[in-house]
Amino acid sequence: MSVGTRSAHGVSEASAGGLVELGIDPDQLPDGLVVADEQGRVICFNAAAARITALPAEDALGQRLEKALPLEDLEGRRWWQLTDPYGGLAIRSRQPERNLLLPGGREVLVCAQYVRTEPTGPVHRVVVTLRDTEARRRTERSHAELIATVAHELRSPLTSVKGFTATLLAKWERFTDDQKRLMLETVDADADRVTRLIAELLDISRIDSGRLEVRRQPVDIGAAVGRHIQAYVAAGLAADRFLLRLEQPLPALWADPDKIDQVLSNLLENAVRHGEGTVTIDITPTASPREGEDTGTSVTVSDEGPGIPEESMNRVFTRFWRGSKRGGTGLGLYIVKGIVEAHGGTITVGRAPEGGAEFRFTLPVSAPAYLS
Repeated sequence: MSVGTRSAHGVSEASAGGLVELGIDPDQLPDGLVVADEQGRVICFNAAAARITALPAEDALGQRLEKALPLEDLEGRRWWQLTDPYGGLAIRSRQPERNLLLPGGREVLVCAQYVRTEPTGPVHRVVVTLRDTEARRRTERSHAELIATVAHELRSPLTSVKGFTATLLAKWERFTDDQKRLMLETVDADADRVTRLIAELLDISRIDSGRLEVRRQPVDIGAAVGRHIQAYVAAGLAADRFLLRLEQPLPALWADPDKIDQVLSNLLENAVRHGEGTVTIDITPTASPREGEDTGTSVTVSDEGPGIPEESMNRVFTRFWRGSKRGGTGLGLYIVKGIVEAHGGTITVGRAPEGGAEFRFTLPVSAPAYLS
């Protein structure tokens, strides 16, 4: 049987006509596309299908579908013999997406549509789509790592809380007041740690799902930074550890004050905890990162410590990245990036002039329309 002249795109002229009429080049499709005619011979095998199966299109065209795509289910059964698209139930119109195996054990996502000229007539075409599972596997691995890390982060403080409370309940009379206070302060600190981790996980969930709400209000970014510096000084750090530089005039900034405080808290905590020397905060007007707006506000936080290794720069804003072993969950900078981007802004990391780490985020002014 003739399947038509083969085109340069791995599609026979007979099947390419309909796609071309629609202005679609099969090789531009992101998923693998395989089409078999009424005799079960392959008449379309696009570039993505060739890449996924490692079978050249010219070798697949004209072959029986079961030979060009020798798929097996996860139990090792031959898929086309099981489904029997041409001889099976006349009312069947498709096969839902499922994981199947190519020769060599490579896993692919496959779904099929049976095209009939009449509702219960013979199959005229079998259209198969193929999708590589690597992206899905990466997502699954990421979720598994998240669960494992969260379990680890929760186990340590909860073990401490359980141990101290059990000890106090069992031997309350044996401890002095100072010993009791020390154990209760430890329990309180560990409870705060668990609460903070849960809050961070909720933030991650909202960021990943696009549900992070931004409630914009006028924000005095200079005053906000000043409050954080005063809190560190009140906690015992020297005032000269910080240098705040504001370039005036600054544009009026509309942002979510609580979330901007969260960004500043994370960046300053990183600079104090992991950096050295003076922590410098520069606040300047700049071009807006959002198209259609002229001005924005840029905040740069830098220190004089060892900085971040060049090879780690591209991982700084990923989940659970830690610049050192000195505490932290590794979620802060991931959340910072999510908050800044939810405001329509951008954030970058680099090396400060003094050699330490430098984080710079830029926010659009985002003033309400009635003020423009």
